[in-house]
Amino acid sequence: MPVPLLHSRLTVPLSMSSRWLNIALLAGVAYFCAMAVAHFFGIKWPLLFVYYDVPFHAYQDKIISFAVVAYACLWWSAARERSVVPAALLALGFTVVGLAAVNLSDALASVLNGRSTQAYWWQTAMFAGYWVLLFVLYRRTSAKA
Repeated sequence: MPVPLLHSRLTVPLSMSSRWLNIALLAGVAYFCAMAVAHFFGIKWPLLFVYYDVPFHAYQDKIISFAVVAYACLWWSAARERSVVPAALLALGFTVVGLAAVNLSDALASVLNGRSTQAYWWQTAMFAGYWVLLFVLYRRTSAKA
């Protein structure tokens, strides 16, 4: 059964794996849009704002919100064109490594004043889990192509 992607005339027949990949990618688009809004307006909720309880500068979060829109666009493109999925996986992989580096950093420790980084590690692990999900679905989709 064809699934509309952008316009009702633009359809692509999708396998079950490809449908799940599409759902996972479009869920990422929604998540990144919500994250962009949270950063733009300073809504410091866990999951939408990884480092939700540390000091911040509003202008930095506005910059982050614009950068997160690029993630949403990349994910949207990957949902429409499977050849873009490796770029999305690479971007998310670097994000996971970067978050882990921040979690281990002295700079973060200095603003936490002895508080735990556990909440940040859980969020980093969720990004890593999302990477694994996308990777597995992409491999299954590309294996059937």
